[in-house]
Amino acid sequence: MKPVYANVGIVGAGAMGRGIAQIAAQAGSTVKLFDTQPGAVAKARDAVFAQWDKLQEKGRMDAAQVVGQKARLLATDSLQSLSDCDLIIEAVVERLDIKKALFSELESLVRPGAVLATNTSSLSVTAIAAGLKRPQQFAGYHFFNPVPLMKVVEAVAGLKTDPAICANLAAYAKQMGHTAVQAQDTPGFIVNHAGRGYGTEALRIVGEGVADFVTIDRILRDQVGFKLGPFELMDLTALDVSHPVMESIYQQYYEEPRYRPSVITAQRLAAGVVGKKVGEGFYRYVDGVAQISPEPAVAQVDEMPPVWVSPRAARRAELLALLKSLGASIETGASPSPAALTLVAPLGFDVTTVAVVERLDPARTIGIDMLVDDATTKRRVLATNPATRSDMRDAAHALFARDGKAVSVIRDSGGFVTQRVVATIINIAADMCQQRICSPKDLETAVTLGLGYPLGPLAMGDRYGPANVLEVLFNMQTVYGDPRYRPSPWLRRRGAIGLSLLHEEP
Repeated sequence: MKPVYANVGIVGAGAMGRGIAQIAAQAGSTVKLFDTQPGAVAKARDAVFAQWDKLQEKGRMDAAQVVGQKARLLATDSLQSLSDCDLIIEAVVERLDIKKALFSELESLVRPGAVLATNTSSLSVTAIAAGLKRPQQFAGYHFFNPVPLMKVVEAVAGLKTDPAICANLAAYAKQMGHTAVQAQDTPGFIVNHAGRGYGTEALRIVGEGVADFVTIDRILRDQVGFKLGPFELMDLTALDVSHPVMESIYQQYYEEPRYRPSVITAQRLAAGVVGKKVGEGFYRYVDGVAQISPEPAVAQVDEMPPVWVSPRAARRAELLALLKSLGASIETGASPSPAALTLVAPLGFDVTTVAVVERLDPARTIGIDMLVDDATTKRRVLATNPATRSDMRDAAHALFARDGKAVSVIRDSGGFVTQRVVATIINIAADMCQQRICSPKDLETAVTLGLGYPLGPLAMGDRYGPANVLEVLFNMQTVYGDPRYRPSPWLRRRGAIGLSLLHEEP
């Protein structure tokens, strides 16, 4: 198949540039690779050639393919040699002034119909195009590292971009073996925008002293199915990369509370404790392996108290069935006896608030997160309040660990861990759809491929129930008084009428 763009120029021969050059050559395009740094292009070509040789050795490419691809990946030492290219992709340093100057020079060299594209991850496509004579021929084309393995690319329309340009870029991405999603120019585009909820909300939980890094990672892996916990992920991407993105998106959105960064990552970045690549981040690494503290031991309890469950508990019938299967002595009265372990299962509220509203003895009151179906979760999460007695905490821990399932005990928090992180992710995604940044379908595709979430955020909202997610957000806003948790109109309206979050108005 003839490639959409027969002649492609790549400016920047670093990890991103060489990766884009590799897949473009594999798609059948003649690729010219340029970099201002001496030896950078030769180094990049050698790395790509070595990769192709390995693929041939493994039987994933034949000799003729490799010979043809090597012949199509050309080195060049001047921008002028890119003048005959149909498409030029820039992958240089993330500085607006440098990118604008580069594209101004490129525009003066190429033919009028050539397409110019930036691989920026955080700068405005519209701002980069400002000052160009043909901004309609300019777009964002954001790949992810490592390019050959991360099979998603964002085609981003600036304010003046011709829609046909993004359509052609999307078609070309498919020829390169990638899935393209289309977005309007907005801070973070789709993937980096949608990813704001995961790490920033986890950092807020740590900042409140609710739980430590490893506990939060365990909970979100085991309850929701994330491949990496937020702190494992930040260690992998490194804070010198991820924290500036947090700050950039927050500032570009004029300090929108949903995207507020954390002083925790700012301090750790200042100290150089940025992640796995330096051997220390949220975890310490020995020979590249994270040193993780063991699970806290389950308390030994000689005599288990009877258990009383709040009539307002989420999934109350399921919780009662679980307690019965664990051999608990369940009280059925209108209120708990003076000896009873009192269980509440709020959505969004903290245990303290529920104990006060329901006039329960806080010393004996424990919360359990029932947002996730207990049959599917690998971990149960309990929360104490500031007055909970240690014997009641230990009894609850021992009881819910009887069948061997992992149990985490955290301090009081509106929304526990899973509720607040999941609700934040879903709410941000819903608001992206409300803003028409992208289609619901493209949002789901971008997040599952670009971030590796177990479900797209909107499908996640449907799984846990839009009405439940709304309740979590409304109640968290009550607990914290923070506009960060205000529900998006997209979520609020669909939750109110029982409509899927994936539904798009005709």
